[in-house]
Formats: sequence, C-alpha cells, structure tokens
Amino acid sequence: VQLQASGGGLVQAGGSLRLSCAASGLTFSRYLMGWFRQAPGQEREFVAHISLKGGSTYYADSVKGRFTISRDNPKNTVYLQMNSLKPEDTAVYYCAAESIRTSVSASDYDYWGQGTLVTVSS
Repeated sequence: VQLQASGGGLVQAGGSLRLSCAASGLTFSRYLMGWFRQAPGQEREFVAHISLKGGSTYYADSVKGRFTISRDNPKNTVYLQMNSLKPEDTAVYYCAAESIRTSVSASDYDYWGQGTLVTVSS
C-alpha cells in the first residue's frame, strides 16, 4: 500500500493550498480517509476525515470553515483544500487510511503517507 501526499509549500497567511493524496495497493473506496498534521515538537493531530463515498466529513475545530476534505474514488485520491491559512497551520500534513471505524485517533489508522510540508508565513 502506498499513500503519496503532495501539494505542500510555502504560502503567506491568508493564502490557500490544495493537498492531494494518491493511494495505490488498496481498495480505496473501502477506506475512510483522513488528514493529520504534525508541527515541530508537537504530537500528530487530527485535521479531517471523509467517509467511504464522501458523503460525510468531519473536521477539527481549529480548521472548521477553512479546510475542506474531498475524495475522488475513481482516481483513488483524497484532497484537502486549505483556505485562509494561518501561521499556526504550519506543519507536515499526512494522509491516512482506516478500514474499520470512524476515528480521529491516529493510532486507529492502518496506512500512512510520507507527509508534505506546509509552511505559512506571517
């Protein structure tokens, strides 16, 4: 199984970025997909997840109203549209796949991507 995250970069506060995560080696439509992030010196934290067909989404309070998670099952890809970015959004962002339960806990996720760095300057 491979999850390949991309789309990170340097952006000014207030700007936008769109992250992508392409999955292979798994039946993508059978997995809940999530995004997590980890800032330097901090624990990995939940950002958002999306249900198998994309009909249900859930966000951390810190990103609600600014970030949007979506998925394209025929393309085996999950996205994270990030708007109104803040310096505190700076982190490595990881996509993850989970097959059994709807969860915000990183320990419940089965597969992880390598991460993509998002840096928001003030």
